Amino acid sequence: MRNLIEIQKQLLPDLMETLKTRYTILHRILLFDIVGRRTLAASLHMTERVLRSETDLLKSQGLIEIESMGMKISDSGRRLLDSLEPIAKNLFGLTDLEDRIRLAYGLRKVVIVPGDCESSPVAKKELGRAGAKALLSVMGNQDIIAVTGGSTLAAVAEQLTQPSSVNLKGTWFVPARGGLGESVEFQANTIASTMAKRVGAQYRLLHIPDLLSDHAYQSLVQDLTIQEIVQTIRQSRIIVHGIGNALEMTRRRRLDLATIQGIQDEGAIAESFGYYFNEQGAVVHRMMTLGLRLEDIMNTEIVIGIAGGKSKASAIHAVLRFGQEDILVTDEAAALEIEREMEEHPLMSKKDD
Repeated sequence: MRNLIEIQKQLLPDLMETLKTRYTILHRILLFDIVGRRTLAASLHMTERVLRSETDLLKSQGLIEIESMGMKISDSGRRLLDSLEPIAKNLFGLTDLEDRIRLAYGLRKVVIVPGDCESSPVAKKELGRAGAKALLSVMGNQDIIAVTGGSTLAAVAEQLTQPSSVNLKGTWFVPARGGLGESVEFQANTIASTMAKRVGAQYRLLHIPDLLSDHAYQSLVQDLTIQEIVQTIRQSRIIVHGIGNALEMTRRRRLDLATIQGIQDEGAIAESFGYYFNEQGAVVHRMMTLGLRLEDIMNTEIVIGIAGGKSKASAIHAVLRFGQEDILVTDEAAALEIEREMEEHPLMSKKDD
């Protein structure tokens, strides 16, 4: 298939550009759910006149439907997009990039979506859709799935749909940790419950702060109800987590200046699960928190990391160096920056350990 596409690129370059344009239009309509022509044209940086001719053709082929509220994708359009996805990744040059990162870090699978989710809400939504698809591909009935918080995991939750082929009534979603005191919709509890409801599964909640004093930790760890939910969390078969910049996460946790300075002095550049990692992927600091422990993560069957944006590349690299990831879902901006670092520092890739 790749050889055929390369031949077509050489012999029929105009046709390949047309395919890319129409795929992009169709895919963007999918992400918007329903969208007007003016909004769609602006998001694609196209004139309305050019877009109208393309959408008229897509409508004539039964791939989109045009209503008074705007355009939406048809069932035929959804099926076509699913069939075209591997070809589209080749067209946009993402398949080879996925393979290079997968091999460098010894991952089971890498999924890269076009764009930069830090500058494009559409790319962020697509990152969520890809993350949801990756999760649905590995989970089954009777699984326990632990999820962290954050805007990226919230985007994943919004894109989950109930699979028609698998009954997930016996599956449980649980928060990997307590709350950070941020927006409710980005809390791990909220995301776990949203994911469960969207796929017809069950959920348990952990009603404690993520950051605990030693006194609070010792008190809560004795509570039988807390013990029960924490035990469930630590039996998770799948973990789905975001990846944060270390400094940003210290601010979100509202840590005191002395602790922040200590974490920086230790060389931390990434945070996930309440652990801070340096560039080599070593844990240099951990928070006093109930939930997943390092040994739980290392014993989990499937760990899925989902994060994007050029500024997150160093943090993603550090967590990949930790060596427990199985699946990475990221965007093009982060992936290109990760590859640049691998080229400049080839000994830093996992395969050279």
